[in-house]
Amino acid sequence: MINPLLADLVSVLILGVTAQWLAWRMHLPAILLLLLFGFVAGPVTGFLNPDHFLGDLLFPVVSISVALVLFEGGLSLNLSELRVVGGVVRNLITVGIVVTAGLTVLAASLLLNLSFSLALLLGVTLVVTGPTVIGPLLRQVRPTQRISSALKWEGMLNDPIGAILAVLVFEGILVGGWQKATALAVMGLTQTVLAGAAVGTLGAWIMVLMLQRYLIPEFLQSAFTLMAVVAVFAGSNMLQAESGLLAVTVMGIVLANQGSVVVKHIIEFKENLRVLIISMLFIILAARLHAGFLQLLTWRNLLFVFFLILVVRPAAVFLSAKGSDFDIKEKIFLAFMAPRGIVAAAMATLFTLRLAERGYARAEEISNVTFVVIVITVLFYGIFGGPLARWLQIQRSGAKGMLLVGAHDWARYLAKFLHDEGYLVGLVDTNREHVELAQQEGLQSYCIDIRSPYVKDEIDFEDFGRLVALTSNDEVNSLAALHFVDDFGRAEVYQLPPETGYTGRQRSHLRHLRGRILFGPRSNYSDLEKRFLSGAVLTKATLTKEFGYEYFQALYGDRAVTLCVIDETGALTFFTEDNPPTPRPERHTLISLISPLE
Repeated sequence: MINPLLADLVSVLILGVTAQWLAWRMHLPAILLLLLFGFVAGPVTGFLNPDHFLGDLLFPVVSISVALVLFEGGLSLNLSELRVVGGVVRNLITVGIVVTAGLTVLAASLLLNLSFSLALLLGVTLVVTGPTVIGPLLRQVRPTQRISSALKWEGMLNDPIGAILAVLVFEGILVGGWQKATALAVMGLTQTVLAGAAVGTLGAWIMVLMLQRYLIPEFLQSAFTLMAVVAVFAGSNMLQAESGLLAVTVMGIVLANQGSVVVKHIIEFKENLRVLIISMLFIILAARLHAGFLQLLTWRNLLFVFFLILVVRPAAVFLSAKGSDFDIKEKIFLAFMAPRGIVAAAMATLFTLRLAERGYARAEEISNVTFVVIVITVLFYGIFGGPLARWLQIQRSGAKGMLLVGAHDWARYLAKFLHDEGYLVGLVDTNREHVELAQQEGLQSYCIDIRSPYVKDEIDFEDFGRLVALTSNDEVNSLAALHFVDDFGRAEVYQLPPETGYTGRQRSHLRHLRGRILFGPRSNYSDLEKRFLSGAVLTKATLTKEFGYEYFQALYGDRAVTLCVIDETGALTFFTEDNPPTPRPERHTLISLISPLE
């Protein structure tokens, strides 16, 4: 018989990853399914009870998990982004926090009838937006880069700041007397910021020094980094209570923006770990809701939440963005994207337990209202974030855009053909003449080596969702695919088959070192070049019941190379060696290269 604790842990992992996978398949925000799965597994069926199987480990596990998420988020923060969004971010984590806390305290006092002490504690608890929810929503909604940068920086910085403020207010409540509490808060905030910044910077410096001197072998770097993050988090908290979250955030930012050592493999490991942590955290979060959670959806609580969404957040954003170069569309989107996450939940639960122990009346309101805010804001922004971005026309269109590596004659011909069919196509080449010819044909083109470390500074990748390497150099094609596999995903990087071909064993062993092979093993650069020079043309053929794909193949035989299919929604799928599409009558249109009769 399986151990009950093991069964619960396995269930959390299975539910979390399954929810992520289904969200990807169904094009839904993952957080929605994570909350649904957790709620069904917890209060609805009673299958999971995190408090029971984690016990006293619950909050330490949550704290360390949040620290790892914040560190990974810090690794994704590029200081160069602050040149564009720095002013707005600075205001959001200063003016925005003050406005959010002040209006939330007012609403909690008037709408929820909380005492000033509890209203203030709730107000500072709810200033955090948090990367655990902002990150997944941004990946789903895909707003423009400037908006993503602003929200990402805000979420990463106001999480530790909000946590610090909430703890200081909580300690002030316990001390009693607001004059004494204010002095304690100011002193505590200063000490916490200094300790967190110092420990985080020191941890990053030690990591860089050890990597520079090759004191950490490759196979231990990810594990060593994981250990270092946890050590910095715990050490900073020991030095100054609640400074650990700020410390790991600073550590991540410093590591990401130093130029002495390469940390790309560490970032990749942390990105994968983040998905796993967020999946499990939200399952646990939702499973902890009690069976009577729906009874908390009173008109007062609902009015309070929608006051946060429709009044508090817009007020904070428009005051923070006043005088900036953000246009009205960007401000509106920022004003309607502020979900709360795991940090708010952890703090609220901790405060409720400790206040209840000291006999504070209605202490449970802090936890109850916070969970209502978390669930409704995640659902609200998860459901309406995408449609709002499309309505405001600030959503990136990378799903249809493709970047072709190579701007030679037939690559330009293919790009022009796809461009005329309504697809966004860009070309990149080191041959200036080819690039200029492409520009004369009205195509986006860039004269730069695709392998250059500065290519992302020269090309705006917001609109591109796939890379297609079409050069005559097999090595360049493979390196281009490898370079962008993290940006587009392995499913969306393609390259021509090599000139020499692969044996069956080589094909299996080298799959991770190249992109997906286009068209078929014989359709390499030389073959396609020969076809184009002989007068081959690109054609579009819509399949019908009478004119199916089998008939098409029988009609043209070896004269035709089918490049891609377009379905009724306009989605384009390339023919690849590993997983070719199945063209269907009355659903697909073929794009093919047809050679003339000899």
